[in-house]
Amino acid sequence: MKRAFLILLCLTLLSAGAAAESPSPIDIDLASLSGTVVYAQVYDMVMEPELYEGLVVRMRGGLSYFQDPDTKQEYFAAIIADATACCSQGIEFVWAGEHTYPDDYPPLGTEITVTGIFGTYEENGLTYLQLTDAEMTLGGE
Repeated sequence: MKRAFLILLCLTLLSAGAAAESPSPIDIDLASLSGTVVYAQVYDMVMEPELYEGLVVRMRGGLSYFQDPDTKQEYFAAIIADATACCSQGIEFVWAGEHTYPDDYPPLGTEITVTGIFGTYEENGLTYLQLTDAEMTLGGE
């Protein structure tokens, strides 16, 4: 019951935020939500990613980077802090086009806004969240 209420609350807040802005293709705008609601929304996306597959998501957070030392694969994410800044969560993104790190990216920790298509992928037996075909801008656009 609590979970259903939380989902309903998140959807209500999402639709209210979307109504205040001009029409756009964004399905879930994490950038317009409070820290507490963002935390709840991202938690639900982690727990039930199949409900969000293919939706356009916009988020704002600090740029984070990781390179796997074995495969040299690079991973980029926007790290979103909750209301108390104690429980950060991140969603990985793949920036559309050809970009080289660090040349084309802002410094780590820089606030960015990312909009992309939500999906998941499997790697080493684990499922990861990812925004693909993403657009990235500096700050809180």
